[in-house]
Amino acid sequence: MNTHFTVTPKFATKMLEKALRLYTPSLSERPMAEFLADKCDDLGFEDIQIDEVGNIIAKKGSGSPKIMLCGHMDVVPGKVKVRKEGDSLYGRGASDAKAPLMAMLFAAASIEKNQGTVTFVGAVDEEGNAVGIKNIVKKKMDIDYAVFGEPSGIKQVTIAYKGRLAIKLKISAADSSHASAPWLSKNAIEESMIFVKKLKEKLEANQEDKTKGMLLTATMTEIKGGTSHNITPKECETLFDIRIPVDMNCKSIEQKIATLVKEISQEREVDAFYSILDETEPFEAPHNSSLVRAFTLGIMQVEKSRPTLIRKTGTGDMNVLGNQWEIPVVTYGPGDPHEAHTIDEKVSIEEYLKGIEIFKATLQHLKRLHDKKLQ
Repeated sequence: MNTHFTVTPKFATKMLEKALRLYTPSLSERPMAEFLADKCDDLGFEDIQIDEVGNIIAKKGSGSPKIMLCGHMDVVPGKVKVRKEGDSLYGRGASDAKAPLMAMLFAAASIEKNQGTVTFVGAVDEEGNAVGIKNIVKKKMDIDYAVFGEPSGIKQVTIAYKGRLAIKLKISAADSSHASAPWLSKNAIEESMIFVKKLKEKLEANQEDKTKGMLLTATMTEIKGGTSHNITPKECETLFDIRIPVDMNCKSIEQKIATLVKEISQEREVDAFYSILDETEPFEAPHNSSLVRAFTLGIMQVEKSRPTLIRKTGTGDMNVLGNQWEIPVVTYGPGDPHEAHTIDEKVSIEEYLKGIEIFKATLQHLKRLHDKKLQ
């Protein structure tokens, strides 16, 4: 065996703590990639490489099935003091998503020759514009199943994510005037407020009976306008983050936005321009794949209870790959999703260690189910 040591719970915890001490906001993941490359080397992985955009990719085991375990190395901005308190380990990325990423690493490390081939990926920029996963998707990788590491809690398997549209809306008034004579011109900030409210109401209309996972939401996230304290603003820009459920698609929502922007600008007599900054299609994975079955068995083995399959309201790397490669995928990992991006982000050490065991058990079940399917 080419593994230099056994992964003990103590070692696994210490390595997660080390990973948390590396502060890696989007597109500054290099220290984490090098740390993981080093660990992969210690754990007997092969073909360890850091690709052109900064993703780390490493292989373990051999034969089929071919499984990709992909977590992300970046965190949202904002440092959190790394410390242990009881069963909690604090740090930026503790839940989103270094605990899932490290759990995947140690589960992948347990795979020996002929137990299947695991490709472990630490991706960059998941919290940004998904540069990492977009680069992975372009590669000709021969993969049968993919798992994405995000905090779902260990008894929940994520099978669907909403899509996302980011839109910049610019409102222009014909001209500006002195604030002491505001009646001389339209005020672009005031018009923006009216415009945005109408746009949001119309996009979100008629959804009273829907669950949160199936809601279309339009959220205003940024606003910029005005040039001086005593002049009415001539221009105002607002940013919208629109989340699209799995029974809709980006194109139909974009058409709806185009129509509404035109209607509202005519009604309000202002110029309105919008541009699309980002679009990610919604995605739902098949519920009956060997992958979902393997997770169900793995979770039952460790936790003695059946997991729930959930639709999440966020958007993840699973959307990008799932829509392109058309293979069974799920998103899973230890950690509480509500801890993600918080000012005192933490993860339960017990849950993280259980997560490693569940990933390991799942890989074994998947090998068996995959081989059975081929017989």
